[in-house]
Amino acid sequence: MSVAHNSSRITIPQLASRKGGEPIVVLTAYTAPVARLVDPHVDAILVGDSLGSAIYGMTSSLPVTLDMMIAHGRAAVVSSSHAAVIVDMPFGSYQASPEQAFRSAAKVMVETGCDAVKLEGGAHMAETVAFLVARGIPVMGHVGLVPQSVHVLGGYRARGRDAREADSLIAGARAIADAGAFSIVIEGTIDPVSRAITEAVPVPTIGIGASAGCDGQVLVIDDVLGLAGDFKPKLARRYVDLGALISEAAQSYSADVRARRFPGPENVYGLPKNSA
Repeated sequence: MSVAHNSSRITIPQLASRKGGEPIVVLTAYTAPVARLVDPHVDAILVGDSLGSAIYGMTSSLPVTLDMMIAHGRAAVVSSSHAAVIVDMPFGSYQASPEQAFRSAAKVMVETGCDAVKLEGGAHMAETVAFLVARGIPVMGHVGLVPQSVHVLGGYRARGRDAREADSLIAGARAIADAGAFSIVIEGTIDPVSRAITEAVPVPTIGIGASAGCDGQVLVIDDVLGLAGDFKPKLARRYVDLGALISEAAQSYSADVRARRFPGPENVYGLPKNSA
């Protein structure tokens, strides 16, 4: 199913032109109501594979499927009109070959109507990035702490702490920028290395647990809204505690039902006039 594209959206070339300019604001959104609410305030909505934990309670993003990303990507697109919408490519949908990546990314673009896709990896993904861009698919890169490779990396520790790893991250970012990525997410990477990457590439960098020196920032919406329970990652800032409000609302509703205070007269329909 194809989704019509809104011509008033921020475009990928517009985002790419923001290098060194006004910071680019990105939030994740996975559902129609949230996408609609954040849309006026951000430059891009990222439908991240973090929906695995945020929506489905998974312990990692690895089990997330292409069909799941398409369903949530479509919801974000049809419920927004201002922000560019970028959809994550899930684990296993693009790593095998550039051809596999194109088939998967084309399916995402056609069935969601999104503006671009995001994929993880440094220099080893440069060929795939070039392959996609040459065939009309805008690509956002992702370097540093790449969650889909967490088992290879040995955990969620910050990246770039030793010189060899730092040099590899910088080289990887350069490679995917040279291959045509319009922007690069830098995740969980120490500040000096994040700044070095930002200076080394000609495209905007989007930080998450990286540096204020990046060209923009992205956060997971559940962390912003306080919906992740007691999990408070260092890289995020909680702007409101909706989790507590939801719990309080559920508690009040439960108490009203048990005390027969709900439903009230205003919440029920009257009997038909001809009722015996």
